[in-house]
Amino acid sequence: MTIRSQTEEYEKLLLHPRATLSSQSKGRLRPEKEGDIRTCFQRDRDRIIHSKSFRRLKHKTQVFLAPKGDHYRTRLTHVLEVAQIARTISRALRLNEDLTEAIALAHDLGHTPFGHAGEAVLRRIHPGGFDHYKQSLRVVDILERNGKGLNLTYEVRNGIVTHSKGKGEIIPKDGKHLAQTLEGQVVRVSDIIAYINHDLDDALRAGVIKRSDIPRDVVEVIGERYSKRIDTMVKDVIYSTINIDYKHINMSAEVTEAIYKLRDFLFEHVYESEQIKKEFKKAEKILIDLYQYYLDHINEVPHDLHIEDIDDKHRVVCDFIAGMTDRYALMTYERLFMPQEWQAL
Repeated sequence: MTIRSQTEEYEKLLLHPRATLSSQSKGRLRPEKEGDIRTCFQRDRDRIIHSKSFRRLKHKTQVFLAPKGDHYRTRLTHVLEVAQIARTISRALRLNEDLTEAIALAHDLGHTPFGHAGEAVLRRIHPGGFDHYKQSLRVVDILERNGKGLNLTYEVRNGIVTHSKGKGEIIPKDGKHLAQTLEGQVVRVSDIIAYINHDLDDALRAGVIKRSDIPRDVVEVIGERYSKRIDTMVKDVIYSTINIDYKHINMSAEVTEAIYKLRDFLFEHVYESEQIKKEFKKAEKILIDLYQYYLDHINEVPHDLHIEDIDDKHRVVCDFIAGMTDRYALMTYERLFMPQEWQAL
């Protein structure tokens, strides 16, 4: 018996009956032999961590563009916080932590430079539209490894493409947009738990809002301190899910309402504030100009992105722009559009 087989047997003994067993995965896009040591979900997690798109997350904006302080979140620290919260919930519910972690680490691989401002630009100018969760799936299926993709399991891919909620319901009543696994649903909930708390924390640090601005009825339900808010939400998810016998990942009505109010507060006072929108306007111009430039100079797009029909220039350019980090976009814009110092010989 291999170590992988032993791990798969442990899962059958220890995990909840509604947990996703690695031995019962629906498989990969392209069949391949599994290893002797790691389960399929462990291999997925490792492929994600070692990917180029994962490394680029460290220089992609979460909320604040090019912040000067060292303690503001980036897209990378966001996915790490989501993974930590999701693993805590999964362990308490005896779900598959490896699957949960893989989905959490990959869920934002397709995010653009300059946060949601970049996503809004590409959605507007790319003929096929743009959604970062669909792009994340495209990254792992096609763009990584020079067009070969990471060949992840069905369960991880399903969790990636169903994690996003925008201003919609955290847990849709019809279940249509929920992941098919409880682990994927955990990531969807953990994503909003992470971002509303760390974005609030960053906004306070930046002086965009004051602590006294936070709605008091929200504070009374989930707490005032960062750690207390997360603790309240995580416990609520765990016990609410147990109370409905694992039908789906759940939250109480009281905590759900508090989260919606806090999210609305952040949209009004942070994400759509004049301070943030002013910088996002600059970011929009950078991406629009870069997009048009590369449409006109398609041969300057790196060769490894010409993985499909070259006639679809918009698709190639969209992939290139979406994969840029903030600083690479700024550096490229400066090189292409700003006067350069004359190099005397």
